[in-house]
Amino acid sequence: MILYFSGSGNSLAIARQLAEKLDERVMSLYDAVHADLQGETRIGLVYPTYWLDAPMAVKQLVAQLVLPKNAYTFIVITCGAQTNNAVWSVRRILKQKGVRLNYCHKIRVPDSSAIAFGRNPNDQAWKFDKYASRIDLIAKEIADKRNRLHFSEFDPFGWILNTKTLSQKAYRLTLPAINSEKCIGCGVCTKVCPQANISLIDKKAVMSDRCTLCLACLHFCQQQAVEIAGKPTIAERQYHHPNVKLRDLLRRE
Repeated sequence: MILYFSGSGNSLAIARQLAEKLDERVMSLYDAVHADLQGETRIGLVYPTYWLDAPMAVKQLVAQLVLPKNAYTFIVITCGAQTNNAVWSVRRILKQKGVRLNYCHKIRVPDSSAIAFGRNPNDQAWKFDKYASRIDLIAKEIADKRNRLHFSEFDPFGWILNTKTLSQKAYRLTLPAINSEKCIGCGVCTKVCPQANISLIDKKAVMSDRCTLCLACLHFCQQQAVEIAGKPTIAERQYHHPNVKLRDLLRRE
């Protein structure tokens, strides 16, 4: 079983590719919290790096999982460049649950958070071809039950950035907000948000305080009504994995 967390579709796409090569099933981490995984002999976690660490939602969800302790367990990180503490922090949670991490690796993909800094994630499509062979390598090593931990070491800079004071400041740098003048109340953002952080009030989208910075709302809003730091969102810079559609990421009620 391969469990994933995905905002722009990158991690879902990688999870699907690995599942096809390994003859596995894929399941959202949100669904996995309520699933019986005890019969699984192989458990994979596929998720991105946010702010030099695993997304807060991923750490919270993994902590809730009931996992078999004798399964071969692996992590594959999707990232713009570095994994930093994305493996290390989840590995600690698994260890606390008595689960050994057998294998981890990373796949570089277009950085969907680049839009927050005025860059176009779509300009990074070259990563798909460059790192396609790595997916084959990862799948082979997992199939062979290799025990190899790539990119799992503790990163002190990532830890410092995620201390409470600095993480709150960093969080605000990429925190999306609704431009009510552009919002038409279509409800797409409410359905694509994995955290159920957005609701419609008087036909306008309103955000709560559970944002995990996946930016799915920003990238899928056809009105460009979701913005970061008050800067207009440019349609040509909105991104999602080309093999993942909006319907694939809609939250199940």
